[in-house]
Amino acid sequence: MALSLSSSSSIGRSLSISSSYSPLLPGFLKPNYHQLNQINYGFHTKFSSLVINCSSSSDSMPFRMNENGTPRGPVKWQRVLLKVSGEALAGDREQNIDPKVTMAIAREVADVTRLGIEVAIVVGGGNIFRGASWAGSSGLDRSSADYIGMLATVMNAIYLQATMESMGIPTRVQTAFRMSEVAEPYIRRRAVRHLEKGRVVIFAAGTGNPFFTTDTAAALRCAEINAEVVLKATNVDGVYEEDPKINPNARLHETLTYQEVISRDLCVMDLTAITLCQENNIPVVVFDLGKPGNIAKAIKGEKVGTLIGGTRVSTVART
Repeated sequence: MALSLSSSSSIGRSLSISSSYSPLLPGFLKPNYHQLNQINYGFHTKFSSLVINCSSSSDSMPFRMNENGTPRGPVKWQRVLLKVSGEALAGDREQNIDPKVTMAIAREVADVTRLGIEVAIVVGGGNIFRGASWAGSSGLDRSSADYIGMLATVMNAIYLQATMESMGIPTRVQTAFRMSEVAEPYIRRRAVRHLEKGRVVIFAAGTGNPFFTTDTAAALRCAEINAEVVLKATNVDGVYEEDPKINPNARLHETLTYQEVISRDLCVMDLTAITLCQENNIPVVVFDLGKPGNIAKAIKGEKVGTLIGGTRVSTVART
């Protein structure tokens, strides 16, 4: 809500504050850019007319406060989609899901939501079952294998939801096909409303169709909810010119264009996903989930991993 005061006297002053109450953080202010209601209250005094205009506008600068009451710095994106691969959730691979990894994700997301940033998540299922790898085994056709893989993403989503809510982060899971006893069905408007209310939304079951990866689901959901970037969290630092496991001296790409990813056949996202991002001008940041603070750095536009289809924001050190 933006509050503006104006006076009809010869000396006019105005005050603009963009904020809304956040149930997550009592006493803190959280920007809301999607309310369009406007209320005008007119008062007349013997000195001048005073108009209080309460409105919300995306043109207002984000108003954020640190815990000590000082203003926070700006962030690059206000609504993001975080893609977490199943392999990243496996951590050291001693078990299908590493609780230390999910707790780290929850802490990072909690820090980001305190900045007033809306976060949606798409999870993979490769740590439990990868349909493309099992297709053809014991008579298992590709469609059936992919559906099993979608169920694996739901398992990851529910686990991640439970971890986040144990830390006080309101979270909703939406699945591409109906599983009403454990999650909401995917409804775009409902997902956007959850984000506007400060909730984290986890999208599971991919696109709901076989032959499409969860990377494609991430690009699709990002475009649907009008998120500004896909943050692809993996178990590598970014995109290398060669496989760093084979060549330890392989160079890490700081930035790439969509066309470079396609023409060099770089293993970042599948062709459908990267093409969808290109057509909708959605930048992609590929980074290592295992390094603390990387999620927040990626959202702020700081130098982390590889940025595809965008430009870095140069930061100046302040003293």
